[in-house]
Amino acid sequence: MQYTFEATGHENVLSKHKTTFEITTDSTLTLKGDCIIGLNSNVTLNDFPQKLRDKIMCDDTKIELSLETPNAKDKIIGYGSSQLTLNHPSDMVCRKSTFTCSRTLMIKADKAAIDLDEDLINDLSNCETLKVTIKVDD
Repeated sequence: MQYTFEATGHENVLSKHKTTFEITTDSTLTLKGDCIIGLNSNVTLNDFPQKLRDKIMCDDTKIELSLETPNAKDKIIGYGSSQLTLNHPSDMVCRKSTFTCSRTLMIKADKAAIDLDEDLINDLSNCETLKVTIKVDD
């Protein structure tokens, strides 16, 4: 099962955070938001199809997240958890840790903002479109 949505980059995308990265529906970004890589998302966690939400909210469901811009692509592997609520109204956070809150999309991710492909981040800091695809096994 897979689900795709879009966000956009922003001139203040730094991608320097060492433990997380975030995609948000917000349209503004300050330099303090060094984990935020995508803004103006056209969906929230609440918009995910129920079947996908159910899978993500299971312990140890493997989640593959693909990030694609016009000049680059990156793939992140993480896991779901029964502790996830997937109900934050604007933010989606992928975490290397096992911390969960309403903003958490995946835990135990193999990459954080600082680990993402440099060309991808360059595109995002030039306000390019970000295509996000979430894949889980059926």
